Amino acid sequence: MVTDAGPGGPTTPTGVVAPVPLVNIANGLTVVRLLLVPVFLVVLFVDHGQSPAWRWAAFAVFAFASLTDTFDGEFARRWGLVTDFGKIADPIADKALTGAALVGLSMLGELAWWVTITIAVRELGVTLLRFWVLRHGVIPASRGGKIKTVVQTLALGLAIMPLPAVLEPAVAVLMVAAVVVTVVTGFDYLIRALRLRSRAKARTAAV
Repeated sequence: MVTDAGPGGPTTPTGVVAPVPLVNIANGLTVVRLLLVPVFLVVLFVDHGQSPAWRWAAFAVFAFASLTDTFDGEFARRWGLVTDFGKIADPIADKALTGAALVGLSMLGELAWWVTITIAVRELGVTLLRFWVLRHGVIPASRGGKIKTVVQTLALGLAIMPLPAVLEPAVAVLMVAAVVVTVVTGFDYLIRALRLRSRAKARTAAV
């Protein structure tokens, strides 16, 4: 019998930490988010993105997929369901959903390609930075990174909605804000990666 779930996973009556099962609700939500990415794109491109009904449907899929990101992390932490698969798949699912929305809107001619390219380069750069310093340590998600995700999601969600033309300037301003936050937090990750690498080299030299 398994009792409470702790940070390291569920514990048995003997106090031994039980291995976290790969198949759990947190990983399941992550997989669902990944599977919803192509569904979102198909729905977005119905009638070349000109059907209000289908655009609302695309927004519904995007919003639901975004919500799974909130809940899978919460369940993983609360119930001790953190796995190596989740650590890898969760950010991939996030970037796949965001990237699909950016590329889709740009292909429909509703979002400038420079916005999509800027955000994509930043996300790829941060991912490469994480791998670059992985042997020295892990760069944890910052508050700025979380704010970036919220602003990006909100801006993309509004851009996907078939809103009246009068609201387009407000959506454009929010999208520019998302780009600014994305770039600024990207530089923050770069500085943190360099500091982490520098400290690790200093420790090695001191040994």
